[in-house]
Amino acid sequence: MLTIGALAKKTGTKVQTVRYYEQIGLMPEPGRTEGGQRRYHTAELDRLSFIRHSRQLGFTLDAIRELLKLSDQPDKSCHEADEIAQRQLNQVEQRISRLEALRKELKRMVKECSGGHTGDCRVLEVLRDHSECLTDHNEIGA
Repeated sequence: MLTIGALAKKTGTKVQTVRYYEQIGLMPEPGRTEGGQRRYHTAELDRLSFIRHSRQLGFTLDAIRELLKLSDQPDKSCHEADEIAQRQLNQVEQRISRLEALRKELKRMVKECSGGHTGDCRVLEVLRDHSECLTDHNEIGA
């Protein structure tokens, strides 16, 4: 049996986050001692580790809720879990694409800077002139 502090420490999660996950139903209400302290078993440790790893991979709380529901049904096809993971992968690839466009624009700005005075600074000039931005502002997250 673990206290909330021990559970949080083992999973690298803040105590407040554990309480929040309990409030929104991702974590079950824990058993309590006579003094009212929360007590957690290995199952809750595994569940919180699952949630924590899912968050590290960028899954939303709603997606994690879906995945947890699926994980509670071991005989069910994993097709739905695959779809959730594919959605997450698509979102990550879109973010990477936007970041690559942002990197390209920043590299161009820096490369065109002559290192002279701020009155002639190409970086400052590009930032002032919005017409030189990428044609698709969504490409760089604007």
